[in-house]
Amino acid sequence: MQTKGLTDVAGIAVGHVSDFDGLTGCTAVLCTSGAVGGVDVRGSATGSEELDLLNPLHTTDRIHAVMLAGGSAFGLEAASGVRRYLEREGVGYQTGAARVPLVPAAIIYDLSIGKASARPTREMGEAAAAHASSGPVQEGPVGAGTGATVGKLLGMDHAMKSGLGTATVSLSGGVVVSALAVVNAVGDVIDPETGRILAGTRVSAASREFANSTRLLESGNARQPLRRQNTTLVVVATDALLSKPACTKLAQLASAGVARTISPVWTTYDGDIVFALSVGRAQADINALGVAAAKATSQAILRAVRLAPSMGGVPGLAV
Repeated sequence: MQTKGLTDVAGIAVGHVSDFDGLTGCTAVLCTSGAVGGVDVRGSATGSEELDLLNPLHTTDRIHAVMLAGGSAFGLEAASGVRRYLEREGVGYQTGAARVPLVPAAIIYDLSIGKASARPTREMGEAAAAHASSGPVQEGPVGAGTGATVGKLLGMDHAMKSGLGTATVSLSGGVVVSALAVVNAVGDVIDPETGRILAGTRVSAASREFANSTRLLESGNARQPLRRQNTTLVVVATDALLSKPACTKLAQLASAGVARTISPVWTTYDGDIVFALSVGRAQADINALGVAAAKATSQAILRAVRLAPSMGGVPGLAV
């Protein structure tokens, strides 16, 4: 069955803005009718804002978008553009004086490719939200994945190009779980079906042979990697009805898909975050949803590298 990616979940819209000159960009995931949210933070070098909205103890029961961006901490500015767009559209939490859109955000570090002075701006975030649609999600080096790379334990000259991918898994009964991943890991991307490295640290700048990042760390042969400059960001969405604690659990279970496909994973050099969104009314077991979320996340990560061509002097798998 042909799928659209994250927008297979009714109530979700996705929009990208990409700077192909500076090699950076942002991706807006809109849930304008409101979504119950959760988050799982596994990396130690995160860049984010408004994550506490997703804490089960926080009184907010709905959010209205998630912004993913490049540009390191500078890219968090793009979330302000999403809020500005949503306010203009009359979307947000109703306070006594105004509607306030609630938009958690997270970033990747992509300043080592393209132009370091190129960062997603508030205007780019606003444009990404304005361009968001429920149609098929564009994949590859677009949006927040424009400047994404993987396999950096021997430096950027041994890295490979990555990007953004998305995938959907349907449960019996028609419940849908989808994932969107921006893959900017320090480690390698592994096909869990074969155990083979698809993209990662190469033995030399001119080679397509892989050094195996996990073995580099075990042997002590890794260079000083790009510290705190790597991240995999995932948004999982479902049309099942979930509480905030259940959404948090869904994000945790989806993180298994990250561990299956990236090695090493959740390092002190990575800022890995998984968001979970519930926008529907269907009934489903959280464990079944978690299995589907992990599978969709794994597939989305594989697509992120398979659909990335060479860019910025960094080789990719796609022609």
